[in-house]
Amino acid sequence: MLAAVILSGGESSRMGTPKALLRYQEKTFLEHLLRSSVHTKIGARRIVLGADAAVIARALTLPPEETVINADWRKGTLSSIHAALKSLPPHTDGILLQLIDHPLVTAQLIHSLIAAFYSSGKKIVVPLCKARRGHPVIFSAALYQELLDAPLDVGARAVVWAHPDEVLEVPTEDQACLQNINDPATFAALQGNSDAQ
Repeated sequence: MLAAVILSGGESSRMGTPKALLRYQEKTFLEHLLRSSVHTKIGARRIVLGADAAVIARALTLPPEETVINADWRKGTLSSIHAALKSLPPHTDGILLQLIDHPLVTAQLIHSLIAAFYSSGKKIVVPLCKARRGHPVIFSAALYQELLDAPLDVGARAVVWAHPDEVLEVPTEDQACLQNINDPATFAALQGNSDAQ
């Protein structure tokens, strides 16, 4: 089984409010991610909170067994990955790594990534849209220790760079995998596009 790991531990300083609680089409960003990552191969989930943990916990009802508080959130994204990895049950096949500022990835894309992971045997699976790699990313359990050992200032990219032959790019038209919504301007543009539809 895979573990779905949703990273929402940062300060959201550019956005000015917790991104997990931003609403798009009547659901919060976190609710979008939770909904899209339902799959028969996902047997565990970890929602990693940090800077705004108390605010998010008050606003949303999150299962305690799925919620991880990263006290070291100031050390960056990789510290939240570390917190998630250390909390996982034994014998996971890998993690599906989801970022809170990429909330609109479709369940269809996630299903494609999971199918590619299990059929290919590759250790890293990433979506590829318009010749660019996006999110979410699947990392095999074989790379957990390398993720734990990676430099905090480089993050999970260090593990990707160390294994170019183990990266499988999955082509997709789902541009949400590239859509980084991390400031008021990009959020306003997203809302505007929604209103125009």
